[in-house]
Amino acid sequence: MERADLILTDISYILTMDENLTEYKDADIAIKDKKIVAIGKDIKNRYYGKTIVCKGKIALPGLINTHTHAAMTLLRGYGSDNPLKVWLEEYIWPVEGKFVSYDFVKDGTKIAVYEMLRNGITTFVDMYFYENAVADVINEIGIRGVLSTGILDFPTPGAKTPDEGIEKTISFIKEYSGEFVYPAIGPHAPYTCSPETLKKCMDVAEKYDIIFHIHVSETEFEVETIKEKYGKTPVEHLDSVGVLNDRVLAAHMVHPTEREIEILAEKDVKVSHCPESNLKLASGVAPVPEMLKAGVTVSVGTDGTASNDDLDIIGEVSTAAKLHKGISKDPTVINAKQALLMATREGAKALRMYDKLGSLEAGKIADIILIDASQPHLNPLFDPYTQIVHSSKGSDVDTVLIGGEIKVLNKNVIALSKDEILEIAENWKRKISES
Repeated sequence: MERADLILTDISYILTMDENLTEYKDADIAIKDKKIVAIGKDIKNRYYGKTIVCKGKIALPGLINTHTHAAMTLLRGYGSDNPLKVWLEEYIWPVEGKFVSYDFVKDGTKIAVYEMLRNGITTFVDMYFYENAVADVINEIGIRGVLSTGILDFPTPGAKTPDEGIEKTISFIKEYSGEFVYPAIGPHAPYTCSPETLKKCMDVAEKYDIIFHIHVSETEFEVETIKEKYGKTPVEHLDSVGVLNDRVLAAHMVHPTEREIEILAEKDVKVSHCPESNLKLASGVAPVPEMLKAGVTVSVGTDGTASNDDLDIIGEVSTAAKLHKGISKDPTVINAKQALLMATREGAKALRMYDKLGSLEAGKIADIILIDASQPHLNPLFDPYTQIVHSSKGSDVDTVLIGGEIKVLNKNVIALSKDEILEIAENWKRKISES
């Protein structure tokens, strides 16, 4: 027999989310050197080591949140029920200008990481400021983050000019790339970044082989602004600038035309669908079924908690599945398997990490979650995909492993104290309220 670092045994369902959607019932997973080494029914006869019995659990790859602003947990609900432009310009940007700092971002990220781990998210994509603070938190906790500083053509809490933001990104790439931190570059949007800024950002992305993360076509206001300024729709504009390729992760994509969807597919641009944020801000509903039909890789993101207001990817895919059925009046679109794929396999593809993450397969990193299926609202359990998407919640996640290391056990986050998280939140609420 061969020694393993950890063996998950008697798992009721293993949903690998691989290319064949392979499933196992009453099977085991062996983990060694941070990777999955074997999956199947005969594992206990081939491996020995520390064991966790997982009867009544459903195993999935760690969930992937492809768009958020982690530190904005400190602004959860702030300025709610306003249009995006008003919300940003009259509420969010003023308070950010006053409070955003290394400490603000670090504290907000701690809350976000606690919440994401508790909800089964093992990898997230962040765009904000002071990303070194985000990196410090995730290196301490051991969650994966694709991190980018928001770059805009006007002064931000992170940089006075876009060139300064780009230089800070380059320094961040050199200092922080590692096991848990995956640097990216984050030009905010086509309406806040000039063609020159966009080109400079893509040059960095290609030189350092990183993700180019950008908000695109989030609102009708943005679409009209780009049309008036450049005579093109947002995707057409980005294409004309020469910054569309397979490393682009475009958040939202609520208002693409048929031709724009064709361009996204041709250029292999990845999309992060953020249905709940788009609904709350009344931005609209992204044409996800049409994008999928065209062959576009669509993942799912929560956006920041100031506009969502939680970091629950299971809730997000549940909303997405039902939303598109209702909009299309077709109950077959975005079935449960497709919805769950957006949070796992397609998320990994969006990050160009599918060789490492996104499915449970021998040789891949052991980012694994276990959902507690022994709950009345998940039974009778006829189909695990359907029950997860339409019946479960992030709070049903029982165990979270990242690189084979236990981060959540029996629904308790190991590396962070709930009391500490609540104290951080209360302290910042007081500061902001008194300002």
